[in-house]
Amino acid sequence: MHMKTIINVKWRMKKLLLTLVAFWCMTAIAGAQAFDEHFADSTLRLDYVLAGNNHEQHIYFGKASRMSRWAGRKNRLADMPLKGNGQLILSDHATGRQLYVHTFSTLFQEWQASEEATRVNRAFNVSFNVPLPKHPVDINITLTNFHGKVVGQLQHTLNPADILIRQVKEPQVPFRYMWKGQAQSDGEPDITRCIDLAVVAEGYTHSQMEKFYSDCQRVVDALFAHEPFTSMKSRFNVVVVAAESADSGPSIPHLGRWHSTAVGTHYDTFYSDRYLMTHDMHRLYDLLAGIPFEHIIVLVNSDTYGGGGIYNQLTVTTSDHPTFRQVLVHEFGHAYGGLGDEYFYDDSYETMYPADTEPWEPNLTTLKDFGSKWADMLPAGTKIPTPPIKLPNYKQIKTDKERRQLNAATQRLGVFVGGGYQSKGVYRPAQECRMKINEVEDFCPVCSRALVRITDFYTSQQNSHK
Repeated sequence: MHMKTIINVKWRMKKLLLTLVAFWCMTAIAGAQAFDEHFADSTLRLDYVLAGNNHEQHIYFGKASRMSRWAGRKNRLADMPLKGNGQLILSDHATGRQLYVHTFSTLFQEWQASEEATRVNRAFNVSFNVPLPKHPVDINITLTNFHGKVVGQLQHTLNPADILIRQVKEPQVPFRYMWKGQAQSDGEPDITRCIDLAVVAEGYTHSQMEKFYSDCQRVVDALFAHEPFTSMKSRFNVVVVAAESADSGPSIPHLGRWHSTAVGTHYDTFYSDRYLMTHDMHRLYDLLAGIPFEHIIVLVNSDTYGGGGIYNQLTVTTSDHPTFRQVLVHEFGHAYGGLGDEYFYDDSYETMYPADTEPWEPNLTTLKDFGSKWADMLPAGTKIPTPPIKLPNYKQIKTDKERRQLNAATQRLGVFVGGGYQSKGVYRPAQECRMKINEVEDFCPVCSRALVRITDFYTSQQNSHK
């Protein structure tokens, strides 16, 4: 290639790069302007109660409160990265223009799939943080069933000038930053460009707070030791919240142990020994009042296996079980990335993934709309369903060679039968994955891409979702 041609190519590349930088800057400014037009840099907390049984869902508005600073996204405000099992939409009351969308799942909807829900009415509370609107908005909350159909809905109007919206001024619980992905010139964490992850103490007494801080460092180390979080570490802030409990450790109902703790977690959720969860989201949000956060990990002071993860609600994990690292990352995959469980027991009371509906979880498919999932990632000629290969029994692994063979299976993509608690009719992208068993370290490429995409969604400076 002639020198003149090389110079011209370099100049065109430089010009293209400058054009892209200018475009990114303009879209970031446009996104900020759109946010500033409709929202203040403050947080509006909305409290609701969800109630019903296996075929009825009711939503009741409780109260609203406001806090200084907004820790969430300021771009892609009206976009929906994942559908979830519920949607909260803010629309301008005067024009009907859709301003902000938040999607989620709830413990209440999980409970509706249980046998108990066929004979008992129960109520669960939830809280949501949204940016504080400058003008009256219509708030529309919908809950959808396993077919993706709306079965519960509440719409109400909220005026930000309402005198009954309580102002929360300062955090009431001690907190500190364990990790700052990006810092401002004054050393404070940049909450506008990072995802703000709060780790809340549960079952730690006053004398155990040093243990809590030490355990939190293990949370940070474990989370960012796994890809794709390792490569995206600079996009997260981690704030740890030292909520004291009167008793050490969570409640264990099947042993008759009921403890007074900060968040009220207990094992035996839905009568499953290992399902460790809290029913009281209002209480959890009270502890976090005034602290900038977007996602929550409740760290439970316990050496007993247990935990849970609910999309855009919370992650619960124990601090001292030998599988702490694996369980934390798996449950965070649910709560943060909306990833579905890839194991199957066929012991669910109700089919959660019917054949006529494509799951919203990015790592599960019923083949109803497989083109929207990982079809673009499959090697040419991949059989559907994909025959599994023989692997070492993960419960009996003894050598490094067997461990490498098992971990290598996470990178072989296909359409494998079984997932979402069902051995038939649901398919997963890898034979083994972090979302299937604790014995493998890695997320499969499909789960990894989903986690990267959701992180891009929250942290992108562009104002349109791709």
